[in-house]
Amino acid sequence: MPPKVIRFKNRNGAELSGRLELPADRHPHSYAIFAHCFTCTKNLTAVRNISRALNSFGFGVLRFDFTGLGDSEGDFSESDFSGNISDLIAASDFLQKEFMAPRLLIGHSLGGAAAIYAAAKLDNIEAVASIAAPSSPDHVINLFREDLGEIEKKGKADVNIGGRNFTIKKEFLEDLRSVSMPDVLKKLRKPLLLLHSPQDTIVSIENAKAIYEAAFHPKSFISLDGADHLLTDIEDSAYTGNVIAEWAARYIDYPKEPEISSRHEVVARLEAENKFTTTMKLGRHYITADEPVSVGGNDFGPTPYDFLSASLASCTAMTVKMYTDRKKWPLESIEVHVSYSREHKKDSQEAESGKNPQIDVFEREIIVKGITDKAQLDKILEIADKCPVHRTLHSDNAVKTRLVED
Repeated sequence: MPPKVIRFKNRNGAELSGRLELPADRHPHSYAIFAHCFTCTKNLTAVRNISRALNSFGFGVLRFDFTGLGDSEGDFSESDFSGNISDLIAASDFLQKEFMAPRLLIGHSLGGAAAIYAAAKLDNIEAVASIAAPSSPDHVINLFREDLGEIEKKGKADVNIGGRNFTIKKEFLEDLRSVSMPDVLKKLRKPLLLLHSPQDTIVSIENAKAIYEAAFHPKSFISLDGADHLLTDIEDSAYTGNVIAEWAARYIDYPKEPEISSRHEVVARLEAENKFTTTMKLGRHYITADEPVSVGGNDFGPTPYDFLSASLASCTAMTVKMYTDRKKWPLESIEVHVSYSREHKKDSQEAESGKNPQIDVFEREIIVKGITDKAQLDKILEIADKCPVHRTLHSDNAVKTRLVED
């Protein structure tokens, strides 16, 4: 599902820009906020990947730009660490007002430290996860240590961080030095997950050790072995998101999808409040069916006729594959494209009589790679029409229905 564009005001009235990532197949059971790293933005690849991993577990995730960064208003040179914390509180207030109070706070690098500080101030936050966070916010000063003299002497300096120039003021340094992580951790008393790479060259893993030792239980540590500070490898950021979601489920109480049991191979369950969004169990597999928004659904899953078309497509592909394997033909791949429609019958006695004047039509196209012999291709076309689902659709069918007391 495309992210929603979000805008909200910070404590100084500047408009902050965010994106609200929502699950594609359900309404979110909980909301989380993501705090990006120092001078980064909400669009960092790792931030997007972690957010989408959380989406797959049913979390809605708000990622936004801190004051003066990315698409957010304000002057970065006038911002500070305390301002980042205030921005997180403003984001929490916005979600609580417009959607639902967030329950999970996630932060990366200096954003991880800010997340811990903000969580201590927000009663609605039930769990905190920090990624590569420094044990003291003033650790970030190492990024511009060569410019410290100029900042202290002139009150500010333009420093280059990650190839971009930022104005850093003396007040920013003083703010970083004024906060104490151990004092905040004493007040936190909330489940805390620390994720850190032993190979992190920007914020060493010793920082995770210091935070862990100062924090109260429940606390957990996960090693992101082999990852760099920015989690530039997609596998590292996706893994991080999955771990956070699994861990959070232990501490954030939300309704889990109840298991569906049946003596039949397929069962579908629809709750009254879910419009047409239907939970289905096919064998051991859970999937979702739905209708488009245009007809009153949530569009969280395929329609019933999409599933019927999928049955024909998958059965055709499998049947052809079994046949070509048996014949030892050089099939590399097969694609079966199916669309469904209802058309008026043409030149039929039933159509003329006005009885059932429409016919269900499945348009099927097959793409075969690896086989070029015309005789073999003609045979594949013949075999496609013999797949079991195709034959079922063309045979006389009966649906026997009865009501069963729960």
